[in-house]
Formats: sequence, structure tokens, C-alpha cells
Amino acid sequence: MNRKELIAALAAKTSVTKADADRQVLALIEIISKTLEEGGKINLNGFGIFEVRERSARIGRNPRTGETIRIKPARVPAFKAGTSLKATLNRPGK
Repeated sequence: MNRKELIAALAAKTSVTKADADRQVLALIEIISKTLEEGGKINLNGFGIFEVRERSARIGRNPRTGETIRIKPARVPAFKAGTSLKATLNRPGK
């Protein structure tokens, strides 16, 4: 599902216009991004947790040349699925 399909599904599910659904999706993305940028996390009970994880500096290898390179430390977004979401995905018959 892409963004356009998500907006259409949200509009149909909530009986709002596609323009309103687009604004809602954009607002949600902005809220999640801002919260993670500030170092917070978002816990949606049963669905999952959006958080930031720290990736330490490490040594890597250029696959083309085999040259050793230093990879800088980074903050990366992460999502951990909740129990209800996992249960939904692992129902018998799916």
C-alpha cells in the first residue's frame, strides 16, 4: 500500500474527504518524526512502538573494492511490533 492508497482507505474508513485524510496522514507523520527527532518514543498499545536506536561506529568493507571503511555512528528509527499486531499476522489460515 502506498501513501495514496492509505489516504483513500482512511477516507473511506472514517467518512472524511481524501483531502482531510491526506492532512491527517501528514500530521501523523510529522508528529512521529518530531517525537523521534527529540529522542522520544511512541507506544501504541497492542500495535507497536516507534523509537530511535543508536548505532555505534564500526568498520565496514566496500563490496566493490574490498577496501576497509569507517562507518560513522548514527541514530536510526525502529519499530517493534506489539502483541496484537503479531497475533493478527500469525492467525491460523493466513
